[in-house]
Amino acid sequence: METEIYEVLIVGGGVSGAALFYELSYYTDLSKIALLEKYSEIAMLNSNATANSQTIHCGDIETNYTLDKAKHVQRTAKMIEKYCLQHGYENKIMFKHQKMAIGIGYDECRFMTKRYEEFKVLYPYLELYNKEDLEKIEPALIFDEKGRGRNEEIVGVGAKDQYTTANFKALSDSFIENAKLNKEIQADVFFDAQVSKIEKKDGIFHLETKDGRHFQAKMVIANAGAHSLFLAHQMGYGLDYGQLPMAGSFYKAHKRILVGKVYMVQNPKLPFAALHGDPDITLDDHTRFGPTALVLPKLERFRKGTYLDFFKTLRLDMNIVRIFVNLLKDKDIRNYILRNFLFEVPYLGKRAFLKDARKIIPSLQAEDIEYAKGFGGVRGQILDKTNQKLMLGEASIDTGEGIIFNMTPSPGATSCLGNAQRDVEKICAYLGKTFDAARFDQDLVEEDTHA
Repeated sequence: METEIYEVLIVGGGVSGAALFYELSYYTDLSKIALLEKYSEIAMLNSNATANSQTIHCGDIETNYTLDKAKHVQRTAKMIEKYCLQHGYENKIMFKHQKMAIGIGYDECRFMTKRYEEFKVLYPYLELYNKEDLEKIEPALIFDEKGRGRNEEIVGVGAKDQYTTANFKALSDSFIENAKLNKEIQADVFFDAQVSKIEKKDGIFHLETKDGRHFQAKMVIANAGAHSLFLAHQMGYGLDYGQLPMAGSFYKAHKRILVGKVYMVQNPKLPFAALHGDPDITLDDHTRFGPTALVLPKLERFRKGTYLDFFKTLRLDMNIVRIFVNLLKDKDIRNYILRNFLFEVPYLGKRAFLKDARKIIPSLQAEDIEYAKGFGGVRGQILDKTNQKLMLGEASIDTGEGIIFNMTPSPGATSCLGNAQRDVEKICAYLGKTFDAARFDQDLVEEDTHA
């Protein structure tokens, strides 16, 4: 029997791949699409609720965003909100929590106050909290274990009635389920389908899986996380990029310490989130702290293998060595890397982490928290060998030849529908198909964020 040819084949069933699958099924005139997922379920790696902070990053309290980036991120974040409201997923997939970013000490407080004045035009719901306000709405930020207040100056910038939290695995599952409801398109999903080889012959892509299955498609989109670059390198694309996998870990409390999400000011030199505390929807809203950031020589967390894949995507040469040397020359980055290694060491790591976590919660004690086993994921940080630097934010390889490799989307799952829209437009242009932009905007784009 001759293998059927799909118009589009998506590699990877995380939230990005699932969002693209959904958009192709509802907003294009394609007739036959498929998604290949390596594991037996959708979103088992970085999109799993235990692998991320479950935050909808809309740009209001993300202190490393410029106003321009915040405008873009706000638009994509609102897509998730509109999608969930459209399908009645409030308090099932999407949740409201109080949220804020805090500044501690003179410099950070001035930075946060200035940022509030600049960003409240874009986010009119933002509020500025002084120490007295925080005593009432998030008292754990103020008092130590003996009930004494902070000596340092502290301010918060945040909101109380916004959708802040999502279970991105449940969101991914919903994308697949809703895509399959559209009977006007053949939308197939194949599990346990790890792609081992991609070749292009006579304008058609041929994909082989590890278990010997064979698929064909006119266009391929790889949304395979850290493995996207691995697949690109196999085909000879992106050879000027290396990849440094960064693993994030968490600590958890056995009680709800924070009312809502509390973020700290992020170091602009680091492409990793600053320490924050969140009510965790997988832990009955008990508080989770993190993430840490640890260089890990594998592409997937808590899974066997992928060590060899790491070395292949690193593509170690003198350009990579120079990038590492330049990073380690910076005192802030060097100390950050060393300290995060310490966080993984039993007994010592917990006490070192506690010192940092007390910047948020002065009363926190060692017995209040424990290392969250099985929580965390791996994000591939792309190394630009040509310019000898660590790339911050999103990286994607659009070959212009019918295959796209998406890597490290920023800000991650929040951008899934926006990034999918970008790829849908490219797919339709390449295949001569139609994207129903009017219907898409009506369903998913907020009027005040369309521009």
